[in-house]
Amino acid sequence: MAEPSAPPSYMEATTDQQYPPGQPGVAPYPPAQGAPYQAAPYPPAGQPYPPAEGAAYPPQTGGTAYPPPAGGTAYPPPAGQPYPPPSGPPPQQAGYQSAPPPASYGGGGGNPHGDVEEGFTAERGFNNKSIRAAFIKKVYFILFIQLLATFGIICVFVYVEPVNSYVRTNSWLYWCSYALFLAMYIVLACCPTVRRKYPGNVVALAVFTLCLSYMAGTISSYYGDNAGQSVLVCMGICAGVTLGVSLFAIQTRFDFTSCGGFLFVFSLSLFLFGFIAIFTRSSILYTVYAWLAALLFTLFLAYDTQLLIGGRRYELSPEEYIFGAMNLYVDIVYLFLIILACFGGGK
Repeated sequence: MAEPSAPPSYMEATTDQQYPPGQPGVAPYPPAQGAPYQAAPYPPAGQPYPPAEGAAYPPQTGGTAYPPPAGGTAYPPPAGQPYPPPSGPPPQQAGYQSAPPPASYGGGGGNPHGDVEEGFTAERGFNNKSIRAAFIKKVYFILFIQLLATFGIICVFVYVEPVNSYVRTNSWLYWCSYALFLAMYIVLACCPTVRRKYPGNVVALAVFTLCLSYMAGTISSYYGDNAGQSVLVCMGICAGVTLGVSLFAIQTRFDFTSCGGFLFVFSLSLFLFGFIAIFTRSSILYTVYAWLAALLFTLFLAYDTQLLIGGRRYELSPEEYIFGAMNLYVDIVYLFLIILACFGGGK
C-alpha cells in the first residue's frame, strides 16, 4: 500500500474497500484503456424516493391520505375506495369565463314592465300587488269625483227650471264646450308628458270633466216633461250595467285587451252607419244605431277595466292614473247618454 500522504493508486482505488466509489472529496480514476467499464451502483430496489418539497403522493392502502397540494386537485383514492363528491364547481382555466346563467322568466334584469308602448305594457307591466292596488284605488277615486260632479250638473240642468231654459236657448255654449272637450281629449290622449305631470294633468282633467258634464246636462234637459223620472231611471240602468260589466271584466278569463283591433273596426263602422242615419231620418235606424252604440261602449268599458286591473296582455303603467280615469269616465257618460236616447223618450 502506498504512503498515506500520497494519493491512492488506481488499483487501490478500485479494489480496496477503504475507498468506496463516489466518496466525497475522492474521485475515482477512469479505467485504463481496454479495461471493462464498471458502472456506479444504484440504490437498492424498493427504497422509495423522498417526496419533493410541496408535492403530495397518493396514500398507500390502509394508510392516511396525504393532503392535496396547494392550489391543485386531490389525488384519486386507492383502488376499492369510492371517489368523494365534488365540493364545488370545477376550476376555470385562466383567461376563460363561464357563460352567464340564462335570464329567468318573469323577473331578473331588463325592463320590469315588459314592452312599453305609451303607457301600455305587455305581459304583466308591474306585478307588485301593493302598487297595483294603490293605482286602482287612485283611479276609482278620481272617477268617483268625476261622476259625482257630472251627475250633479245633470240634475241641476234637469230639475232647476231657469237653468234648464237657459241652456236650451243658448246652444252656443254647448258647441263651445264641445270644442274645448275635443281639444282636451286629444291633448290628454296623445301627449303622455301632459297627462303624467302634476298638477297640469289634474287641471286638464278637471276642464275635460266640466266640458263633458255641461254637454251631458244640456242633452238631458231636452227630455220632455217627465225628464226627471227618465234621467233617474237611465242613471240607475247605467249604474247597474257599469257594475255588472266591471265585475265581469275582472272575473272572466277572456282577454278584452287583445281585441283593440276589433273595437277600432267596430267604432269606424258605427261612425259611418250613424253618418248615414243622419240623412235618412229614420227612427228605426236611430234605434239600431243606439243599441249598437250601447254595445260598443259596453265593450269599451270591459276593455278599459282590464287595462286598469292588469294581469292581461296589455295594462296601464302606474303613471297613467289620469288616462285610466279619463277612459272609464268617457265610457260611463257615453253609455248613460245612449241609454237615455233609448229609454228617455226625448226628441
